[in-house]
Amino acid sequence: MPRSTPLWWAVQNGHVEVVRMLLERDDVDPNISNTETGRTPLSLAARRGSHEGIVRMLLARHDTDPNLGGPQSLTPLEVAVSYGHERIVRLLLKRQDTNPNILGRNNGPTALWRAAEKGNERMVKWLLERGANPNTQYYGTPLSSAADRGHEGVLRALLKRSDVNPNIADPTGATPLWWAAYNGNEGVMSILLERNDLDPNIPDTLYHSSPLMMAAKTGGVRVVSRLLKRDDIDVNRVYSSRRETALLVAAEWGKEGVVRMLLKRKEIDPNIPNREGETPLRLAIHGIRRTSRPDEGIVRLLLERNDINLNIADTRYGQTPLEYAVSKGYQEIAELLQERANSITSNRGHVPATELVLPDISGPSERPRKRARRL
Repeated sequence: MPRSTPLWWAVQNGHVEVVRMLLERDDVDPNISNTETGRTPLSLAARRGSHEGIVRMLLARHDTDPNLGGPQSLTPLEVAVSYGHERIVRLLLKRQDTNPNILGRNNGPTALWRAAEKGNERMVKWLLERGANPNTQYYGTPLSSAADRGHEGVLRALLKRSDVNPNIADPTGATPLWWAAYNGNEGVMSILLERNDLDPNIPDTLYHSSPLMMAAKTGGVRVVSRLLKRDDIDVNRVYSSRRETALLVAAEWGKEGVVRMLLKRKEIDPNIPNREGETPLRLAIHGIRRTSRPDEGIVRLLLERNDINLNIADTRYGQTPLEYAVSKGYQEIAELLQERANSITSNRGHVPATELVLPDISGPSERPRKRARRL
């Protein structure tokens, strides 16, 4: 059976006068916790927002430990933050011996992490003023928690601290910026990108994708636009075991607006293939992530590039984009590719590529067809 002191029971039942009488006695220990919950009288009072007067009386005793939470309980500060009791948080922080950096049970979150998660900007500011460490990790830093949940006010409060590291990743390797891209949160991203020491190219370890790749995949044109304003963004960087770039991801997922935006970058290379040797053009024709049909809009965008290479064959089937389009019976796409191929050879002063004999895609046919000559 759990054991508790008379003081504990008086706090539990909100008997203010009984608490006052007991605390006047020198032989009453205010730090003895309940044997079952591990809560001290102070942590119990902090949990109940209506017990502000009792919290004041307990804190007036110099021998009351404001950091004692017990093996199975949170500290009084963590409890007050978790329940959003701002006035009690202020009372606790007035005690100079209150430590805002104590980890929760089982190395859990600090009070600052909890305040950031809940989006309580005032409590975040108070905790930072009392020396709370903004880089303590629990499934990411307070900054990461606020970024994931879209708490812009908390983000601004944290980023005012010069010692905040915006590049610390959570256990999945996701940085605060990665979460902003994943969630498509333009506001959060704009706030984070104001920090010059932020690295916009860090990939996570779960999907092995950079923030730009995640934004390209979800189709967030405005989010992609924000990222591309950074001079240090690497648009050609290859990530993941599939060897993907942002352009490859956008082409594969049919994000025409993102592809258009990426192609405006002078340094973009439209010919970087993935692990299977598939270029953005080849993926746009394949269309596996969209409707399993070619994305003509993306194909046209890519073909407008003077540096597009039509001769890169994938490693699985050994087919160029044109050969693949012909094999699938994509007549309109094949004609676009053949026209572009002829244009390239003409501009180079070569004899135009052999004209493609397109298959009859109205029904099955065993008639052999001539393939376009590679340039």
